Amino acid sequence: MLSNYLIGLREGLEAALVVSILITYLVRTSRLQNIKHVWLGVFSALALSLAFGALLTFTRTNILESEASKETFGGIISLVAVAFVTWMIIWMRDTGSRMNAELQGKLENAIKGGIATIVAMAFIAVAREGLETTLFFYSAVQAAGSTVEPVIGFILGIATAVAIGYLLYRRAIKLNMKHFFTWTGYFLILVAAGVLSYGIHELHESGVIPEWGGALFDIRDSFSVDTWFGSLAKGIFNFSPETTWVQAIAWTAYVVITVLIFNRKKQPTA
Repeated sequence: MLSNYLIGLREGLEAALVVSILITYLVRTSRLQNIKHVWLGVFSALALSLAFGALLTFTRTNILESEASKETFGGIISLVAVAFVTWMIIWMRDTGSRMNAELQGKLENAIKGGIATIVAMAFIAVAREGLETTLFFYSAVQAAGSTVEPVIGFILGIATAVAIGYLLYRRAIKLNMKHFFTWTGYFLILVAAGVLSYGIHELHESGVIPEWGGALFDIRDSFSVDTWFGSLAKGIFNFSPETTWVQAIAWTAYVVITVLIFNRKKQPTA
C-alpha cells in the first residue's frame, strides 16, 4: 500500500501541477471561457488511462490462456514500465524547473489555434502522465501479488495529489518541488528496480530468459514475506527471498546506472 501510495502521489502531483499551471494562466490572462476546454482534455486523458488499464487486465485475464504466455506478458509489461518510469524520473529532473514557462508558452499557441488545439494540448499533457502511471501501477500490482491494498494505496495517493494541487493553485501552501521530485525520484528508482527484478522472474518462469548461474541466494527457510518486515520488503521493493544471479545483477546495475544519471548535473545551455 505504501509504495503504491507514493506512486500515486508522485505521478498524480505531476498531472495536478500541469492542470494547475494551465488553469492559473487562463485565469491570469482573463480567458476563463477556455477553462472548460482544458477540463475536457483532462477528463478525456483520464478516460484513456482507465481504458488502457482495463485493456491490460483484460488481455492477461481473458486473452492469454497458458500460464507461460501470462508470465511472458507480465514480464514484458514490467520491463516496459521500468523504461517509462526511468525516462519520467530523468525528464522531471531536467524539465521540472521550467515546466511552468513551457506549458504557458504551449497553451498560448494552443489558444491561437482554437478550441480543438486547447483540448488536444491539455489531453496530451495529462495523457502522458496517465498512461505512464497506469503502466507502472499495473506492473506494481502484479509484482505485489495482491490487488486490494495496492489499489487503496494508489487511490489515496491520487487523492492526496489532487488536494495538494488544489492548495497550490489557491496558494494556500508552498512546496519545494525540487526537493520533492528529488527524494521521490530516489524512491521510485528502488521501486522500479524491484519491478525490473519481478519482470525478470516472470521471464525466468516462462523460459524466455534462462536462469544463468541459478540462485544467488535462497533464504526462504529463515526469511518470510508474511512477517511485517518481509511484507514491507516485498511490497515496497519487491524483495524476493529466492533471487537469481540475473535478477541481482540487473537490480544492481539498474540502481547504480540510474542513480548516476539522476545525479549528473545538466550542462547549462548557451
